[in-house]
Amino acid sequence: MSIDVEALAATLDGAARDVRAIPKLTEAEPFDVATAYAVQRAVIGRRERRGERLAGVKMGFTSRAKMAQMGVDDVIWGLLTDAMLAGPSVEVSGLIHPRVEPEIAYLIGREVRSVADVESAVAGVAVGFEVLDSRFADFRFTLPDVVADNASAARFGVGAWHPPRDLANAGMVLEIDGRVAQTGSSAAILGDPARSLRAAARLALGAGITLEPGWVVLAGAATAAVPLPKDAHVRVTCAGLGAVEVTT
Repeated sequence: MSIDVEALAATLDGAARDVRAIPKLTEAEPFDVATAYAVQRAVIGRRERRGERLAGVKMGFTSRAKMAQMGVDDVIWGLLTDAMLAGPSVEVSGLIHPRVEPEIAYLIGREVRSVADVESAVAGVAVGFEVLDSRFADFRFTLPDVVADNASAARFGVGAWHPPRDLANAGMVLEIDGRVAQTGSSAAILGDPARSLRAAARLALGAGITLEPGWVVLAGAATAAVPLPKDAHVRVTCAGLGAVEVTT
């Protein structure tokens, strides 16, 4: 059976724009991960044609437990656009079932031409957050579904940038309305978020995408994601990197 990549992209894009959960795409038409990435690129292409610009890369399945749960032996990735960058607030009514997680963010300072080049190309590091929003009903999906859905990307934010440093084991805290929701360590991100940074370069370059100056790489979550309610204040802190805050 021939898979209509553009039709699947239109379905996902429409679900996000209409704030409407849909069944897993693979329920109607099973497809492989390579096809899923083609759908992902087509979804991003639709956003670019509406005026959005690529702004970076986000990594997913960066914990060994999540890889085992999904039956994979490599991370997944998605693309960030400028429209996903959150300001001081995120309007959760425009999302289907948002969840938030603490992140380590890298700022790319110059074009990355190889995996070996990526760490020296980092201009800054920051604590960040990502708001996830699977377009699938009940936040349930197969591996090809979540890849096609741009790894559940929705919004992201970063705190103040700091000079590059070792972040192999930095303590992180996610608070909602002043109460601790999650605690963890950057070591949960592949043992060291720098490994996720290198994986981002490997996967992007393999797909013909060059990490550009000014782009952000979200290395992955240090804890499980938690539901993001309306009228909430979120604060993420990381040892040595300060904090980033957002309201809903």
